[in-house]
Amino acid sequence: MTRVWLVDRDVDSRNTVTMTYATPDGERAFTRQAALDRLATRDGPTAAVDVEDDRLDPVDDPETAERYAAEAERVAAENDPEDVL
Repeated sequence: MTRVWLVDRDVDSRNTVTMTYATPDGERAFTRQAALDRLATRDGPTAAVDVEDDRLDPVDDPETAERYAAEAERVAAENDPEDVL
């Protein structure tokens, strides 16, 4: 298991929230989707989740990896893993 930190979220026109979590180095990421109303009726996304290594995808773009690493560092410094963001 690897701990990954919330680095990005986006809401589309269908009210689907796409949350991207990344490793602290920004080199691997995990994406999860949920309906906005589902998140509103229960706890929202947490600052971090633990994910099986085989569910992590490589981040191929160096600029994206750098952005993810910076955001993971910021989120980890400011939040406990179970904090709802």
